[in-house]
Amino acid sequence: MSQMREKEAIDAYFKLVQAKGADNATLKKRVLFLEQLSEHLAEKNVTGQDYREAVEALMETIPPEDWHPGLTTAREYFPFWMHDIKAIAAHNRFPGFDIPPNQWRPATTTLKTLTASLETEKFETSETWPIKAYTQALRHEGAELPLVETRVKLAKMMLLRLRGVPERNHKLYRIAVDLTLPLFSNKASRRLFLVVVREFYHFWIGNPDAASKVLQDGSGNILL
Repeated sequence: MSQMREKEAIDAYFKLVQAKGADNATLKKRVLFLEQLSEHLAEKNVTGQDYREAVEALMETIPPEDWHPGLTTAREYFPFWMHDIKAIAAHNRFPGFDIPPNQWRPATTTLKTLTASLETEKFETSETWPIKAYTQALRHEGAELPLVETRVKLAKMMLLRLRGVPERNHKLYRIAVDLTLPLFSNKASRRLFLVVVREFYHFWIGNPDAASKVLQDGSGNILL
């Protein structure tokens, strides 16, 4: 992408974010993030894959506590960078931007601590029913036992991260996901976690069609 086109994309994005009610502090953080992202996007082709790779490279340099606001900015900016007029128009029509940011955050932890907690924590009924439903759906699709055990373990990690969430909705779920991703230093494990939590979301939220969502997408795309 040319520097002129990228500048136009950034300007258009910030005009819309400002119109949605972003304060100066929020704008400043997003400006800084996009300046860093622009360096990773230099000489890249205008494709979703190139954009995702640039975002993933940048996120490796970002402090864990900044992953959610950073990924939020990256997701919002993507249609502007792609010059996707329909997607930009949808942003104009609907309050889809994360402004102001939600205040709830999962507790700070490490992957080692989170994994160890699975052996000691007791899960309540409201937590076990989505796990049981997810397990049954995986087995119904013919998943082998090792795959089921691995995915259920990751789903239980997600439940621990969601403890204390004030309500069940996709925004708070995404915050928990985004702030858990940096705990995984191994990229393959991180992608598998993304695949699992996107499947498990439908069981956690009580989607009656949740079973139809399992084993459908193995990409682990960080931007979805």
